[in-house]
Amino acid sequence: MSNKTHESDVAFIKALAELLNENDLTELSVKREYGEDDTLNVRVSRRGEIVTTQVAAAPMAAATVAAAAPAAAAAANAPAEDPASHPGAVTSPMVGTVYTQAEPGVPAFVSVGTQVSEGDTLLIIEAMKTMNHIPAPRAGTVKRILIEDGAAVEYGAPLMIIE
Repeated sequence: MSNKTHESDVAFIKALAELLNENDLTELSVKREYGEDDTLNVRVSRRGEIVTTQVAAAPMAAATVAAAAPAAAAAANAPAEDPASHPGAVTSPMVGTVYTQAEPGVPAFVSVGTQVSEGDTLLIIEAMKTMNHIPAPRAGTVKRILIEDGAAVEYGAPLMIIE
């Protein structure tokens, strides 16, 4: 599979996540066939807030990426307000796995009460084996962290609140 195909797959998965949210669907499953040994299977579900992607390119090139939105866990611990609607919410720009620290055993990039400047790294989201540093969109204080290290997130899921 070429890098161009991966980029179009990421855009396709983001579009599916948006479709799920916009139409208040509980599950969406799609299979794309590029050729005989080259397929993309995507299942997006709100039931366990799990998004599963499976790519099979050749016998040796099969990968599975699982992503879960922390919105259900955050909603269970938070009041009735939607954290994503908070004016200081920092949302996920992609589907992937969240890492709050650069590597195991080192301190987290930020914690509640941390003062951040615009552009400071808040966390890392791993998507398709690429580590993406997520910068602070504005300066302020981290008031709430809505995700856990190693949790999977979907596009647009609230990650933290900065005021």
